[in-house]
Amino acid sequence: MTPRRTRITASLIAAATALAALAGCSSDSKDRATEALGTHGAAKPAKPKPAVQGLPGMPPVLDPKDVYAADRPNQLSPVVKDFPSRVYVPNTESDTVSVIDPKTFKVIDTIPVGRQPQHVVPSWDMKTLWVNDDKGNTLTPIDPKTGKAGKRVDVHDPYNLYFTPDGKYAIVMASLDRELVFRDAHTMKRVKTEPVSCYGVNHADFSADGRYFIVSCEFSGELLKVDTAKMKVVDQQKLPFKGAMPQDVKISPDGKTFYIADMVADGMWVLNGDKFTTPTLLPTGKGAHGLYVSRDSREMYISNRGEGTISIFDFTRNRLTKKWRLPHGGSPDMGGVSADGKTLWLSGRYNAEVYAIDTRTGEQIARIPVGNGPHGLAVYPQPGRYSLGHTGIFR
Repeated sequence: MTPRRTRITASLIAAATALAALAGCSSDSKDRATEALGTHGAAKPAKPKPAVQGLPGMPPVLDPKDVYAADRPNQLSPVVKDFPSRVYVPNTESDTVSVIDPKTFKVIDTIPVGRQPQHVVPSWDMKTLWVNDDKGNTLTPIDPKTGKAGKRVDVHDPYNLYFTPDGKYAIVMASLDRELVFRDAHTMKRVKTEPVSCYGVNHADFSADGRYFIVSCEFSGELLKVDTAKMKVVDQQKLPFKGAMPQDVKISPDGKTFYIADMVADGMWVLNGDKFTTPTLLPTGKGAHGLYVSRDSREMYISNRGEGTISIFDFTRNRLTKKWRLPHGGSPDMGGVSADGKTLWLSGRYNAEVYAIDTRTGEQIARIPVGNGPHGLAVYPQPGRYSLGHTGIFR
């Protein structure tokens, strides 16, 4: 045999050996080999993992350093861009919703709803506004395109309403029933009821990855940590302040910290949600109640209902920087920020009025008479891709 034929024979033997080995591989091994090789036999680069491993089905986090990245000024979703700009005010003692035109600062409509409406809540898909008729045990839908109310839906004790980040479920904060009720986000049919041992579940916000949420219990001064997918309370703690009454809950832009307003402790609790250790109290003002993040994610507005002021917390400096006072006092409660970020709208709970405040100067722009007991007003539409509920938590 010639040297050339010897080399060819050796090559054929090596090739046959490789083919035999490949034939003996499992189909799984073949699949892995195929995935590892490109069309030209080059190794494919591994797919980078997303910065935030979110709840399955949840829209991807746009910026791991800012959960509010989708909420920039006038960054309206195609779903809401043609909706007229309005301020919807639920009047708890008048059983109505006052509708304000933010351009004229006048009430242009009054919508009858069920007994004791507490909050006006944008649905996850942002197509509907749900009025929480707490004592009426109904939800009244409002079409934000036409401003017309639809047929009420029977839902027991809907003090407040949230939506899971994947858009599957509505979460009814059944305050007096002492329950978190998970319902189909569209039909509102009950899916699961999670009883709680605390009193007065009312406000919440979700972690950056959407896998859990923190709930405040107003009447027993407690906090809950709830697993979103399991729909189950996984931790609970009592706040270290006698008579504490926690209210609104908001997460920091970087997703590392939760803030909980407290109406009796006169400030907000600063909580590490992941560890759920004992929070610290940051005094803001008497009757701290609502928490709202600015459109640039730099500041948070804290309404101090008991003294007619709004405290400003700077996230970048991690401290309070300013306090705005309403002329002639007032009772600033719940609300939201305008789509352009220039106006903070707050209900005056005990004064039957609504306040419009310039976010650049802190000056009161308007003071508008509405029905009795105005509470969780919604400014709509607002920027964002989807709603997590309350008066508008958008991501």
